[in-house]
Amino acid sequence: MTKKILLSVFLLPAVMTFAQQYGGMWIPTELNEKEMKDLGMKISAKDIFNPQKASIKDAVVQFNGGCTAEIISPKGLLLTNHHCGYGQIQSHSTVQNDLLSNGFWAKNPQGELPNPGVTVDFIVDIKEVTSQILEGTDKLQEPELSKQIAKNIEIYKNSQKTEPYQSISVRSMYYGNKFYAFTIETFKDIRLVGAPPQSIGKFGSDTDNWVWPRHTGDFSMFRIYADKNNKPAEYSKDNVPYVPKHYLPVSIKDKNENDFTFVFGFPGRTTEYLPAIAVEKIMKDTDPARIAVRDVALKTLDEKMRTDDATRIQYASKYASVANYWKKWIGEVEGLKKSNAVEKKVQYENSLIAKNKDIKTTLDQLNKLYNDQAPYSLNNAYYSETIRNAETLTLANLFYNYVTAVEAGRMDEKGTISFKNRLTSFYKDYNAELDAKVTAKLLALYANKTAPEFLPAGFEKYKNEAQNLQTIEEDSKNSIITGRTEVNGASLSKDIEKAFSNQDKLIKTLKKDPVYQTYLSMRDTYITKADPQFTSMQTKIDALQKTYMAQQMATDKDRKFFPDANSTLRVTYGKVKGSSPRDAVSYNYQTHLAGVMEKYVPGDYEFDVPKKLIDLYSKKDFGVYKDKTGDVPVGFTATNHTTGGNSGSPALDANGNLVGLNFDRQWEGTMSDINYDPRFSRNIMVDTKYILFIIDKFADSKWLIDEMKIVK
Repeated sequence: MTKKILLSVFLLPAVMTFAQQYGGMWIPTELNEKEMKDLGMKISAKDIFNPQKASIKDAVVQFNGGCTAEIISPKGLLLTNHHCGYGQIQSHSTVQNDLLSNGFWAKNPQGELPNPGVTVDFIVDIKEVTSQILEGTDKLQEPELSKQIAKNIEIYKNSQKTEPYQSISVRSMYYGNKFYAFTIETFKDIRLVGAPPQSIGKFGSDTDNWVWPRHTGDFSMFRIYADKNNKPAEYSKDNVPYVPKHYLPVSIKDKNENDFTFVFGFPGRTTEYLPAIAVEKIMKDTDPARIAVRDVALKTLDEKMRTDDATRIQYASKYASVANYWKKWIGEVEGLKKSNAVEKKVQYENSLIAKNKDIKTTLDQLNKLYNDQAPYSLNNAYYSETIRNAETLTLANLFYNYVTAVEAGRMDEKGTISFKNRLTSFYKDYNAELDAKVTAKLLALYANKTAPEFLPAGFEKYKNEAQNLQTIEEDSKNSIITGRTEVNGASLSKDIEKAFSNQDKLIKTLKKDPVYQTYLSMRDTYITKADPQFTSMQTKIDALQKTYMAQQMATDKDRKFFPDANSTLRVTYGKVKGSSPRDAVSYNYQTHLAGVMEKYVPGDYEFDVPKKLIDLYSKKDFGVYKDKTGDVPVGFTATNHTTGGNSGSPALDANGNLVGLNFDRQWEGTMSDINYDPRFSRNIMVDTKYILFIIDKFADSKWLIDEMKIVK
């Protein structure tokens, strides 16, 4: 142990010359400008975020509520990841016109494709409003505390003047110790401009996901449209390209190791300040449970997708979504072990206790609660993942909520229309026969992995997987939920209006449905035997975590704290850097087109390469997009602290020019959501040179290049 501690003392100062010691996802109004400039930044914090005048924040948007995107031209041209636009590309694809496989490039603005429901959000202003939101809460405990905070938030929001296309979002930070108000401006006319074929945009697919070296051209392009006054508006053929307050110049300068970079975007969720006991439970219990469920679902889907093109297209987006966090959790577990995350947390806790004895009381209470909650937490992981990944059970859950709302008198005509629209969308990409196999295998896993006290009566029958396949297939055939049996003379998956024509008969039939009955037995058992205990303990844990967070901030005066990510606008920074994640293994910071050709497997689902790209490589027709090696750079890594939601985020250089497009993290460092370790944590970005090379040379879409400001 002594040797390990001494080693860390010698290692960390060298590491900190290129990264933040604890990582950092900083609110852009509270940047550590000095550290950023010490690392090499040339611009000011006001150039990054300034509510009074144009700044880089005016070129960064949240894309469709989940990813990030950035404006790269004065005509509202948006750049985001291919996987962020994947659902939209899929929605425009058919077997006859497969945009996923062939790519899509509009030849002019008239050829750009509308995407109903897709939005982008600008952050106009950020204000700390802690005193207003916590007013009158000093002596309150839950649930009265939450009620008063919710009331204060509404009072604050109602006091602010906004435009019709603007909204105010008040978000908790530091586990409820601070609150910030975000003024949001939403645009609703977003059109698809271009996307490479998935053999470029998804090159390496699941095999390469979360790993380095990477050779994926993970980008797609959209455009924001506005009304004639440049204001947000619903889709209309009369709308015009949006003129932004700021757009990002695109750099094609060579990158060098230790170049300063920063990433600006909307990271989804991190938990950097958990106690050691919480990290241990994630590493040993809940992550392995989630991995096990998704492993079964993915293998079953993959078998079918590899042999049937219609299924591949139908399930492409869903498969990618399920696989994404499955692989991330695998890397997270390994990374937490490798970085000795639990031991580091224990050492940190001991150092805090030495300064503040009250922290020991808080941690003792947290330790007891996490241990008491463990069996319920494990059941929560298996239950929620099974319902989520067995689509037939997901449908049963949707119908249960519908029946409950109708019987409680809470389902009006508008709600029914919304529910039917949701079902129509769901059934479009649902294969009942395939999912019967997924559901059967997941129920077998659930029956075998769940403690007997959490299983419904008679659920042991699902433990035999082979027998289970026959049982669930029979249930699926006799279910109106799957659409394989009719109700009111119609299948729900083919004629939803007719199937809903007699609501009373629909509900009566649903209640007798075999799939509905299976779901109901699982739900009732979970709600009765696990959820109340899990939720009650979690409420107490959350209250203590708020206390522990406040104690950390008050006690550790040498540490500069940033709030955990919660899908709000953040800045992280570091340097271009390779890594040495394992003994005798070293990674360069840059990959090239040559690496694409090295991985090329003709006709392969993941590693095929378009003929035109092969020809360009063979002829060395790289134009201005080659670097000092004479090849086209494809991807690079840096020490920026990113997470989900940062997908599509701009990676910027010291002068605020776009140099890359964030799309992933290195597998050895995915534990950075819980424990950022600068030795292993690397974000992965598509190089702007590769993006422009594909647009210009591969797609012959120089008209898009001409819109941009290129920095050479």
